[in-house]
Amino acid sequence: MANKRHRVAIIGCGRLGQYYAEAYTTYPDTEIVAIAEHNPERREQAGTKFGVSKLYAKSEDLLNDIVPDIAAIVTPSKHYKEAVIACAKAGVKAISTDKPIAAKLSDVDEMIDICHSRGSILAGGILHRAMNENQEVADRLKSGMYGEIKGASVHAWGGEISGGGCQHISVLRLLVDSEIAEVTTWGTHLDLFQQEVEKDEAISIAKNAMLKKEDIGIAINGSFKMENGILTNVYGVPTPSNGVDVWTDNSLVRWEWAPPQIFNGFDNKGNRIEIDPKYSPYKWSEFGYRTGSIRSLIKALETGSDPWITGHDLRQALEAAIASRLSSQLGNVPVKLPLKDRTLSLYPRPYRWEGGDVAGGYRSDFGIV
Repeated sequence: MANKRHRVAIIGCGRLGQYYAEAYTTYPDTEIVAIAEHNPERREQAGTKFGVSKLYAKSEDLLNDIVPDIAAIVTPSKHYKEAVIACAKAGVKAISTDKPIAAKLSDVDEMIDICHSRGSILAGGILHRAMNENQEVADRLKSGMYGEIKGASVHAWGGEISGGGCQHISVLRLLVDSEIAEVTTWGTHLDLFQQEVEKDEAISIAKNAMLKKEDIGIAINGSFKMENGILTNVYGVPTPSNGVDVWTDNSLVRWEWAPPQIFNGFDNKGNRIEIDPKYSPYKWSEFGYRTGSIRSLIKALETGSDPWITGHDLRQALEAAIASRLSSQLGNVPVKLPLKDRTLSLYPRPYRWEGGDVAGGYRSDFGIV
């Protein structure tokens, strides 16, 4: 396999699609052989930019003409299911999507089941879980290098808990090496942190945010109970932290949208002491966690290992978001995972679901992207 060049198709060549294309054209063992993009001007521009002659308006036309080894599906989220299933049925060996993978749990279940039955790898896209440094520090935690994990916390889990919030859940599960077994949460709306309102109006705003199926402005507080017994506190807005903290008796690992900080020991005032994490260098670091995501997918294709982000990882992130909203709706009632009702759904912001061409540009709350 060392000299093989894997044939790649990019399905959807907007902002994110071109991010993927830049990486795939740089790696020596991959080549982009086809692009599907509905916008004719963007399609031609992408073909010229990345040196691809096989250009299609529809993914089904692409798959009728060529079956790539890898399909990077970077359309708006509402089209993922159709494209994933079509690629799996066509015989594509490795398929990647981005976040959120779907709005409805049953749709994710179907994608995962069909890919499994067809022998296709279903992987996730550019999540921080695939950052080389996150993977390295997760291995250190698992080995006991920093001691036994005593607790964890999630911070600024608000704005869009199923979209950008995928990042928090995926990193949490990686660092504590466990699934979420139960959620107990209460929810509100970010507006209530940014303006003064009367009590009755505040209750109404919070309740309406939880009743809607759209994941816009939701802020979640509460706790996750992990399968390994670790209790994770959840905060809907930034605290001194803005991501995920995991700690042992003497050490703290803090992920905040960058390579994790490591703290070990305390100074004479009781403050944690940050240390040099000494992360290992890696090739193609200019692409950040795109490299981790794509290179682990290629390794999975060649060796049968798991990619660093799987379809299961994306499903767990969506399921945690849906369960958290459900717990809030029911009055802070503990909700066990996996959820029995697979018809439950949570729709992300319009720009993720419909795409920028339909919904316009994207907006970020508290840095969640």
